[in-house]
Amino acid sequence: MLRKSLFIALLCFCVSAFSFSWIQTAKADDGQDVRIGVIPTAETITLGSDDSFTIAEIGGEILFEGENGEAAVSLESTGTVDTSYRLQVAWTTSNAYVEDWIHRAEMGGYETYVEDYNGGYRLFIGKFPADASWGERNEFRNEVIANGLAGSDSFWKVVTYSTGTSTMKVTYQGDEYITEKPVKITSTDGLIEIGGKKYRGIGEVIYNSQGTLAGVNELPIEQYLYGVVPRELPPVPYGEMEAQKSQAVAARTYTLANLGKRSSDGYDLLPTPSDQVYGGYEAEHPISTQAVQESEGMVAMHDGRLITAVYHSTTGGYTANNEDIWNSGAVNYLRGVPDSNRGKAMEHVPTLEVFKNHANPTSLRAVRAGDYESDWSKYHRWTFEWTNEELADVLSEYFNANISEVYEVNVLERSNSGRVLEIEYITDGGTFYEQKDQIRWSMKYINSSGGKSVLLSTLFFVEPVDKKAETPSFKVYGGGWGHGVGLSQTGAVGMATKGATYEEILKHFYQDITLEKQY
Repeated sequence: MLRKSLFIALLCFCVSAFSFSWIQTAKADDGQDVRIGVIPTAETITLGSDDSFTIAEIGGEILFEGENGEAAVSLESTGTVDTSYRLQVAWTTSNAYVEDWIHRAEMGGYETYVEDYNGGYRLFIGKFPADASWGERNEFRNEVIANGLAGSDSFWKVVTYSTGTSTMKVTYQGDEYITEKPVKITSTDGLIEIGGKKYRGIGEVIYNSQGTLAGVNELPIEQYLYGVVPRELPPVPYGEMEAQKSQAVAARTYTLANLGKRSSDGYDLLPTPSDQVYGGYEAEHPISTQAVQESEGMVAMHDGRLITAVYHSTTGGYTANNEDIWNSGAVNYLRGVPDSNRGKAMEHVPTLEVFKNHANPTSLRAVRAGDYESDWSKYHRWTFEWTNEELADVLSEYFNANISEVYEVNVLERSNSGRVLEIEYITDGGTFYEQKDQIRWSMKYINSSGGKSVLLSTLFFVEPVDKKAETPSFKVYGGGWGHGVGLSQTGAVGMATKGATYEEILKHFYQDITLEKQY
């Protein structure tokens, strides 16, 4: 057993652009559930049902029973919440290793910190305020490495933990109950509401790592997919069954490979593009549900492991290698391929001439900041023009710099799929650089409401409108929507329209995979 002095904490999950650390090999059974943080943080969350329902403490007593009603769950009190930098040095399942490491660290006068995680323990050393400089933290890291308490693979994490007792108040029809335990709602018809939105399964209100409440929907994975597939690939107008099945398999594979991804907050996944868009019961559609049911249990595998089944809306003509988008090693099933039947020849990578000669590209200035799942196909080709003042404002905000004029925007390197790998901005406030997918955030466009939206993809060409002007406007010619890695959703629709099966679609966009029915 670990010593009682070890403090087991909750971590604030820091979202990375891409990670392969969640890949799993274990098979799921037919009844496996997934937990979705449908309301990641709130002070008050409602739970309800149109049918008979029960609200109870998790692991405790029944609080209320009712019918066609709604209860409010509010944060009544919370312990002290602390957010700081901690150096993560290891993950281990060995209690003996943990004991020895803590003993050596505490003998050296270092503060230690342990978190239960995924069947083992994360080990942290040191504590720095959230505004501590990189230089200060790096000096500490080098020190503990030299003392044998960390390795070169150690890294900093922002950790949030709370001490003391938190309580929540449950109110229903004028009656109140205060409890330290999280609560859940179940209903007779299997449909519940969280925050006024209807879901299958059960609903929970739990404490999260931010010191507030989270609303969680727990339900069987297949039922979860009923609410994912129609939001990720709308069956109207994209009702081709084989495309819908390919989306179902990709979403199922992603789900199983990412179970536990956000366990520090008490659930597996978010209902947003950070993971997969999930709309709950009211998003379900008969076509999508049929696709899920007819592909039940089917997943994509490579070398006996679930693949990281990333997907995106539109390629623009050629998908991307994963390492050209994220800072990760090359994955051989995530290779760039043409979104066509023309083979893999690099001659099919779109060029500036192809982009300029497109008959009717979408103007991004006229585009609203719409939903992730809407208006997909119009973004095969798009264009946008910034005034010099607009681009200076975008870059000033992104780089936290004082920029009034932009002199040049230069693409320094491209991938073999045509995507920009590195870009240079020469301005009166200095010269700035960005790489890979983060380029999209550095070059936000101005949408129809006047707000700034992330550039749709890194498959673009940029030119000054008047090359002789000292402070020119800049025009971008682009294609596609999303990171460009893995399955293209509109590409899947196109292949299905031409007669491809869902297996053929998946094996085109994910190279050298097999499909396996896991349950």
